[in-house]
Amino acid sequence: MNVTHDIHDDERTPLLEQQRAKKTRTPLDRLQIAIVLLLQVCEPICSQSIYPYINELVSKLDIIGGDETKIGYYAGLIESLFFFTEALFVYQWSKMSDRIGRKPVLMIGMVGTMLSMLFFGLSRTFTMLVISRCLCGLLNGNIGVIKSTMGELTDTTNRADAFALMPAVWAFGATMGPLMGGTLARPADQFPEVFTAKFWRDYPYFLSAAAPSVVVLAIFIFTGLYFKETVTWKPSSDQSKRGRSPSSSSDTTITPEHPPAHVPLSGLLTFPIIISIANYVALAFLNISVNALLPLFFHMPIELGGLNLHPVLIGYVMGFYGAGTGSFQIFFFARLVRRYGTRNIFIWSVASFIPAFMLFPLVSLVAKSWGVNWGVWVLVFLILFLLFFMDTAYGCIFMYVTESAPNRRSLGATNGLAQTTVSMARAIGPALSTSLFSLSIQHNIVGGYGVYIIMTAFTVLALLLAVQLPKKMWGSEEEEST
Repeated sequence: MNVTHDIHDDERTPLLEQQRAKKTRTPLDRLQIAIVLLLQVCEPICSQSIYPYINELVSKLDIIGGDETKIGYYAGLIESLFFFTEALFVYQWSKMSDRIGRKPVLMIGMVGTMLSMLFFGLSRTFTMLVISRCLCGLLNGNIGVIKSTMGELTDTTNRADAFALMPAVWAFGATMGPLMGGTLARPADQFPEVFTAKFWRDYPYFLSAAAPSVVVLAIFIFTGLYFKETVTWKPSSDQSKRGRSPSSSSDTTITPEHPPAHVPLSGLLTFPIIISIANYVALAFLNISVNALLPLFFHMPIELGGLNLHPVLIGYVMGFYGAGTGSFQIFFFARLVRRYGTRNIFIWSVASFIPAFMLFPLVSLVAKSWGVNWGVWVLVFLILFLLFFMDTAYGCIFMYVTESAPNRRSLGATNGLAQTTVSMARAIGPALSTSLFSLSIQHNIVGGYGVYIIMTAFTVLALLLAVQLPKKMWGSEEEEST
């Protein structure tokens, strides 16, 4: 329970309480919000672009020794390494953004993303693939900083509208990434009349990695030209009394006389932060696990529990998944939250993992009996629809995490802590889920479908966490819908 003190200054007043008096919806700063959303799209485009071809790439490496049942182990490891290294450094990047501002950290992150993706495309051994993914995570702490920036550009009257766009934009990136990765993989085979040079046969996945880098470069230039810093330090005795700059274009720009003091980690270990982050971690773990399982499931031979789809087709399906998710968030998220409440939507969204995981074995059994027919595609699209709805949980938990911050000056640290723990979950998820997939097949656990039983059990545990969230947003006087 939050304790309200008589002294409400910028360092001690909860985010929601600072703006409680506002009744009308504050207009969003469209340009700045748009730039933040463009920044967010970089990560899913780059991280998701490898999914259509990563399993095929691993199958060609000597490390598996021709045994396709081992693909899941190594593909999952490559997918996880980005999030593992991101977890080690994202908190430090977020803390740095509290000191030097959001913009320089965001710009550094984009440079790191571009270089590491190009390195990935030029990698021809498992070791080089590992190094490139680690570099990408090490140099990119943007996701936590982006959430802090979004929190600073919004208030309680418009935050649901802005945060509804974040999963939608992520989904857009998750649409474009697989489409780029799958369509541009092995260009010498797909477009032999255009890509005739020997380079394209020596590096068949370079174009798939370079295309997302070009997108990031364009966003880098646009951000450098038009993004306005949301955390600025302008020494002024008059301003320091008020804590804000009168010339600021946003009422959320912080301009104290001195940069804020270091916020100790122990100061962030409050119940609102812990339970919000715990739910974020559970959601991210389940989501990244299913995202890793989908392309593996599509790639593996039918007799090994998959659908044996071509990388290009996998890219199209994953792209449809991203597009459908984004569209669902844009058209339904804010309405659902206002109608049913943030907590209820979050719980229902997490629960949708249960039928989604249980449909995988059914799809496989149908494919084994009758091949990849219309019935298989109906079931696949049903899984994707459940995942469309599942993604609404992100907008909900983003709001819980943002409002759990004790004060504005700890917003970056709070999101950094959240992203650190979430990145660890995302590092474990792909490696664990794909390894369980391979293990289930190799040892015929529950007919080869043991992985889905285990993931369903994890979902039940996540639901036990979800019901711990309060019906009222942290610090809010308004009741959530019941």
